[in-house]
Amino acid sequence: MNDDMMEALRALASEKGISPETLMGALADALESAYKRLPNAYEYAWATIDPTTGEMRVTAQELDDDGNPFGPELDVTPDKDTLGRIAAQTFKQVMMQRLREVDREMKYDEYAGREGDIVTGIIQQTDARYTLLDLGRVEALLPQAEQVPYERPEPNSRLKAYIVEVRKTAKGPQIVVSRTHPGLIKRLFDLEVPEIADGIVEIKACAREPGHRTKIAVWSNDPNIDPVGACVGARGARVRMVVNELRGEKIDIVPFSEDLPDFVAKALQPAKVKEVRIHEDTGTAEVIVPDYQLSLAIGKEGQNARLAARLTGWRVDIKSETQLAEEEAYRSDDWAQGEWVLDPETGEQVWVPADGGDAVSAEEWALADPEGDVDGEAGAQVDSEVASESAEAEDSADDSAADSADSADSAADEDESGAEGADVGDADTTADVSDPA
Repeated sequence: MNDDMMEALRALASEKGISPETLMGALADALESAYKRLPNAYEYAWATIDPTTGEMRVTAQELDDDGNPFGPELDVTPDKDTLGRIAAQTFKQVMMQRLREVDREMKYDEYAGREGDIVTGIIQQTDARYTLLDLGRVEALLPQAEQVPYERPEPNSRLKAYIVEVRKTAKGPQIVVSRTHPGLIKRLFDLEVPEIADGIVEIKACAREPGHRTKIAVWSNDPNIDPVGACVGARGARVRMVVNELRGEKIDIVPFSEDLPDFVAKALQPAKVKEVRIHEDTGTAEVIVPDYQLSLAIGKEGQNARLAARLTGWRVDIKSETQLAEEEAYRSDDWAQGEWVLDPETGEQVWVPADGGDAVSAEEWALADPEGDVDGEAGAQVDSEVASESAEAEDSADDSAADSADSADSAADEDESGAEGADVGDADTTADVSDPA
């Protein structure tokens, strides 16, 4: 190989961004394939290129019946006239194919270990399925599912995205990026906040609803540095840069705390929390807020409560002081333990106590509870009162009947006496009339 050819190889290697040694290896593979296309070529042969002088040589060996090479190494390097047109065409094709493979391998190696990193690309193409970003040597794929809702990428505009996955395909590496991943928030703060890049301030947790709101919990390894102030910056300059990159998405920065009740209370900012009760058995954090802070703690359509739950990893149950007082008053009452079931024989609802006692019908339940406690005594008292009222009614009825009988007797006596008087009068009158006669 002459000096002009060596210079051309170096220029090609520089243009493709590969090393001259890799290019010479591809050239050797092409020469080997071209040699094997020649008639009477050895089956076992290989090509070598001297990296200093550029001299190309093809060496071959005989194969035994088992397919193993034996015997001396033979120099079978063909000359230009021996190769011919077909071998030269094969040399060209293999050379170009090998260069493409090397280029794809280099591109894949460049991005293979960058999952979780942030890249800046220029929007090339946008449709309903995906958006293509030009990263320079390669293109990144931004699927519709990884795009922020209602975000309209403009062609030829610059966009930062988070690398989710790097796939190795036959056509080269396929880089999948995202604009909705919470890791994008962390990487953007790494770029804007030197304390985070240096490891002094850490982002302990992040919860995000893309396009609407994000909450991050920050922690400082240096007691002299305020983690929230470091992320906000002077007059909010640092956090404003992140908000502008996210197209106006709101960001809440809260201090991280190892005390879980305190952390839950801070995660619900800007709402003011009165008390936090942790129920480890159910994984629930019961939050008590003043009545006028209830809507602010829950947020629009429950957004603030959802983000706080994701940030802390606990289920957040928010209650106002009035609701808590009503529940405590309700729980203070004694309630019978059991359930209403359908009796298969009668088809009626019956009460089955939880302790396994006898079932009680609805009529019996109305008179007494299954335990026979206060309600039973009240029912017996009601029955006694009803019985006494009935007895009194009967007594009054008897008295009325007796009074009516006495009145009837006296009236009869008066009639008899009147009749006697009338008889006496009549007798006297008769007597008076007969005396003058």
